[in-house]
Amino acid sequence: MLQPSKTKQFEKDHKKAKKQDRDFDELLYVMNLLIKEISLDVKYKDHHLKGKWVGCRDCHMQNDWVLIYRINKENKTILFERIGSHSEYSNNVYLINQRSKTIIGMS
Repeated sequence: MLQPSKTKQFEKDHKKAKKQDRDFDELLYVMNLLIKEISLDVKYKDHHLKGKWVGCRDCHMQNDWVLIYRINKENKTILFERIGSHSEYSNNVYLINQRSKTIIGMS
């Protein structure tokens, strides 16, 4: 099991998302799976990021609502960095093809 923590920006994003009527049950479900080190279902489109977010991962709770997080396997920790829409991150987040290690699109 990973020890969770959240950034201050994640907390700000959380407050903003409350006003947007987001599905927090789904967010908590996904966060708990990640904390318990259970692989996410393919429907969450979990993937590595590049650019400003290198070392992080991104998964989708809804079509345009993403969770950005970072796992440190050595320390057994997970840091929840951001939650928000693609438009908030589109300049900094890229989808990476894990086989070829090439950028395949923006998230």
